[in-house]
Amino acid sequence: MSYPVEEYLQLETRRQFFTRMGKGLGGIALASMLGKNPLASAGETNPASLILPEGRGALGSPHFAPKAKRVIYLFMSGAPSQHDMFDYKPYMKLWHDKDLPEEIRGGQRLTGMTSGQARFPIAHSIYDFKQHGQSGAFVSELLPYTSQMVDDIAIIKSMWTEAINHDPAITYIQTGRQIPGLPSLGAWVSYGLGASNENLPTFVVLNSSWTGRQSAQALFSRLWGSGFLPSEHQGVAFQSMGDPVLYLSNPDGVGTHSRRIMLDGLEHLNQETYEEIGDPEVHARIAQYEMAFRMQASVPELTDMSGESKKTLELYGPDVEKPGTFAYNCLLARRMAERGVRFTQIFHRGWDQHGAIPQDLPNQCRDIDQASYALITDLKQRGLLEDTLVVWGGEFGRTIYCQGPLTSKTYGRDHHPRCFTMWMAGAGVKPGIVYGETDDFGYNITENPVHIRDLNATILHQLGIDHSRFSVKHQGLDQRLTGVEEAHVIKDLLKS
Repeated sequence: MSYPVEEYLQLETRRQFFTRMGKGLGGIALASMLGKNPLASAGETNPASLILPEGRGALGSPHFAPKAKRVIYLFMSGAPSQHDMFDYKPYMKLWHDKDLPEEIRGGQRLTGMTSGQARFPIAHSIYDFKQHGQSGAFVSELLPYTSQMVDDIAIIKSMWTEAINHDPAITYIQTGRQIPGLPSLGAWVSYGLGASNENLPTFVVLNSSWTGRQSAQALFSRLWGSGFLPSEHQGVAFQSMGDPVLYLSNPDGVGTHSRRIMLDGLEHLNQETYEEIGDPEVHARIAQYEMAFRMQASVPELTDMSGESKKTLELYGPDVEKPGTFAYNCLLARRMAERGVRFTQIFHRGWDQHGAIPQDLPNQCRDIDQASYALITDLKQRGLLEDTLVVWGGEFGRTIYCQGPLTSKTYGRDHHPRCFTMWMAGAGVKPGIVYGETDDFGYNITENPVHIRDLNATILHQLGIDHSRFSVKHQGLDQRLTGVEEAHVIKDLLKS
């Protein structure tokens, strides 16, 4: 019989133990011996010089040579309407306000919001679509900047999931299961590959303001949690007001030297506790205290945009100078990429348009369109796109039929998990392709289905991780991000 504490102790490998013990006092003492100030501003040196060697995570080293050193995940919480943005269905003009044929739905599950509707009237998009780039990808007028970068991204029109409601669906795509409590994708990456910069978190979360529908689905910290992995691998959520990270500043009357003495004392007490009970979470606590201490110097430098050129700021648009906006967070994500942050996730809420798409969706698109284009362009200009994987998308899609009344001025769409659109760029992803296809009604996938497990397997693959070999024993099972179900790396999306 295996007890939970025994399983948990297995999480701490010999490599992790000695890596952790090399931090803290030893690191401070070494910096002092070398005549360096451990709290020196990262701005005093090139960010690239702060990057640490690989092989610091539980895997020791990736399973194979990675294409990506880092990931920036742009998550549109609430489910963007693919019918009004990417998945052009001109045939639907002929079907506008006619009911969706039963044979197209095929008895598929409906939400409680439309299951009682007497009709399922098809709502053809009111937005103009045009083809762009070498690929001829269709993009709507809502995304004028995204349309300029279609040759740099791979558009996936055939994503699908089983989850039909927001919280289970977001939990599913973030953690691999619809039930809460499991490690998030960013936590798995942090655990497996470790830190790339000693002075910044391995996994950072940025929540953005939005201007569309103001009532939005809640985001819970478990979406970037570490689950059964050591807690040091959970995402660190930055704030847009006050200290970027909670409790980053010293309390009034407490100086840096006093803070250091306090942390040294805590480390001694925590080490005694570890020797007594052997709980690896104690070492996680030590690591988090030490990271917070180092972040007092590194985070203010990271968030200081004064050194960015006027040209760069103009690239991201006028919102870039407003902390907490999607544009500001995209520029911050690029700065994190330069400094070796392994996984950055930007959430943008407000995409749950059950009604009033003509009123709300344009605002949402304005929030993210120029900034997404600027991020890809900026990374590309700096040579960072070659090893930075950028992912854009939500938890599922929206229906071709209208929820509620369909009028000449407004319409809404319900949840649709059976097909939706995402895009990827950089780090070995084929640029300028459109992958997958849906039927004339945009209701079912007709070519190259991509399950969200396949997406996560592909993200791990680009980081040099074989998802089928990356597991942790928990509750008697070898737990994986991609679960026990079959998952495939989508090789057709990747350069050979």
